[in-house]
Amino acid sequence: VGAMAAEGDAFLRARGRTLTAFRQDDEYQWKGPFYFIQGADPQFGLMKAWAVGDTNNGDDEWGEEIKLAQQAVQAINKLNPKPKFFVLCGDLIHGMPGTQWRKDQEQDLKNVLKNTDQDIPLVFVSGNHDIGNTPTRETIDNYCKNWGDDYFSFWLGGVFFLVLNSQLYFDSSKCPELKQAQDVWLNEQLAVAEKHKCKHIIVFQHIPLFLRNPDEDHDYFNLEKSVRQEIMEKFHKAGIKAVFSGHYHRNAGGFYRGLEMVVSSAIGCQLGEDPHGLRVVVVTEEKIVHRYYSLNELSSQGIEKELLDTLAKQN
Repeated sequence: VGAMAAEGDAFLRARGRTLTAFRQDDEYQWKGPFYFIQGADPQFGLMKAWAVGDTNNGDDEWGEEIKLAQQAVQAINKLNPKPKFFVLCGDLIHGMPGTQWRKDQEQDLKNVLKNTDQDIPLVFVSGNHDIGNTPTRETIDNYCKNWGDDYFSFWLGGVFFLVLNSQLYFDSSKCPELKQAQDVWLNEQLAVAEKHKCKHIIVFQHIPLFLRNPDEDHDYFNLEKSVRQEIMEKFHKAGIKAVFSGHYHRNAGGFYRGLEMVVSSAIGCQLGEDPHGLRVVVVTEEKIVHRYYSLNELSSQGIEKELLDTLAKQN
């Protein structure tokens, strides 16, 4: 039982709307620069589904994704100094709720991720494939049993992190009360952040607010314009510095009044020209610096000197 419980804990660290990996009372203070790793869309099953042109039922093989996720974990484990955490910004697997291969895909992903160095907490963000394009209370509950809370916050070294369930912004028609609960909670969190005078506020969510331009048209890969505008304004007023997301399977991003929208390509299936990769994000007292690395580059060379130097500057 012990081993099983310990393994479960690695995946269920988001509980009670916070992350048990960090002791909150220690973490309100700035302690100098640090970095974390952001990945997105390991999405076990998409590569085959995409190749055969059947994204609803073609996801019965995911050996290629297993290898890529293993390469990601191995690259992260070799990094020195260690990242503070590894966040996966949604679409952990391809199989939608209720589909045939979902359980197997989840288990295989857990088998890979449990090899992540124990000193590097895993942070999970729910994506549309994890809880459905139109989530329900049931699909969200199932996700939470497997991966921890669908939204939560945590403090780390004077920086306040918010993990949001972006499906509630995309389509909450089947669970409006859950969207409302997240909205109320988010307002409370932003009030707390203001009170504690944190260095930065950083947000993780699956679906980007926008891909390149804050007033671009709405499509599958971004949020609807009126919803987006409201969130951007709220984030801007709260002084949020950056939003990190996935979903697009390509690198993209842009700015809204000082708020940076960072869209990272996938560990798994690429829909554009980017390599399979991970983003290294360095947080200094003044700013947030990041760079996307291909898995091959990160495995063979690690983080470039320039970024490491940023980390070494004691503020």
